[in-house]
Amino acid sequence: MSLLAARRVKVAYGGIHAVRGVDLEIAEGELVCLIGANGAGKSSFLKGVMGLVHAHGEIQLGAQRISGLPTHAIARLGIALVPEGRGVFGRLSVRENLEMGAFTRKDKTGIRDDLDKVFGLFPRLAERSRQAAGTLSGGEQQMLAIGRALMSRPRLLLLDEPSMGLAPLMVHKIYATIADIAAQGVTILLVEQNANLALKTSQKAYVMESGVIRLHGPSAELAQDPMVRAAYLGE
Repeated sequence: MSLLAARRVKVAYGGIHAVRGVDLEIAEGELVCLIGANGAGKSSFLKGVMGLVHAHGEIQLGAQRISGLPTHAIARLGIALVPEGRGVFGRLSVRENLEMGAFTRKDKTGIRDDLDKVFGLFPRLAERSRQAAGTLSGGEQQMLAIGRALMSRPRLLLLDEPSMGLAPLMVHKIYATIADIAAQGVTILLVEQNANLALKTSQKAYVMESGVIRLHGPSAELAQDPMVRAAYLGE
């Protein structure tokens, strides 16, 4: 059974149809990427999955239908979103931001253990644990946003444009960590404009254009597809 299954998902903003009937599946433990040009509808699809915008169609997490549920209920079921732009709480400290990620949990010992794990993944956050999140660099804020999402122990982690606005060295560090998180068994749906990076990191890929899925398949195969290479890999 798929961990996430989307069927005929549509998202509209007034008369603008951002997502036009998307079918997408992710198996437990997979790292799947959703690539496409800016404005293709990728972020709108993630927001629809998370309940941040109304999505028509059917979305299931395991055996449970989640389409139509409020965002807080979806979060409690085990989906965490790292939004485009990071969305950290700027006036709170790094540690307080991470603790906010565990708001659905009551297991204090487990929360402390996971805090240590996040600091192990991102030693820079440990060094800046008392620092206000708003004073961090863009790369450090991205680390914090990912760490905050991991504090909920998600069954499914949604990453929206994690490389956006970051220097190449920081992008490399972030993607190395994403690969580590996937290797630990966390299921990931990665939305990314950097198609080359996304295809190298993921196992399966979907290509979105104008709100519809044009291609999907193993990432290694799509990386060799002439249309993908011409449209997204600069060849």
